[in-house]
Amino acid sequence: MSTVASLVVGRDGSTSKDKSSNGVSSDADRKAFLARRRKVDCILIGGNTARHEPYKQSPVPLVIVSRSTINPVVGNDLSHLWNMSPADALAKAKSQFGERILVEAGISIIFELIDQGLIDQLELSVTPVTGGDDPIDWQALLNRFENHTHTHVDGTDFYVARN
Repeated sequence: MSTVASLVVGRDGSTSKDKSSNGVSSDADRKAFLARRRKVDCILIGGNTARHEPYKQSPVPLVIVSRSTINPVVGNDLSHLWNMSPADALAKAKSQFGERILVEAGISIIFELIDQGLIDQLELSVTPVTGGDDPIDWQALLNRFENHTHTHVDGTDFYVARN
């Protein structure tokens, strides 16, 4: 595992509900999400993710890619606010913290890194939730990768996609 993007969506492609991914998550997704975080050297997110998700604590260094100069997760001593492109932040994170980077950013950063060939693996959770916000075509996202596997746990579909 090198650079892994993690994303949860509802069955209808909703990426959030009330500005948070918690609204489209499930118990099975949260369990997988927490386990995934214990295997990485660093987590990379965007500024919007930092402002709307609970990142006051992180198990490893947290890189926030943002144009803002105000750290949205004050109190997290492991957070680093970097004003640079996601690709540059990814390279810098690898050099400073290690090769195993988990991208928990929003879909625009994830798509940008996929387009640049910088995501080695996508871990996508599809929950039964519908009626959320900012939907994407998650099946088209999976199709951007050559190979993917599927498992089903407690109503949530888990896909691991690689090129």
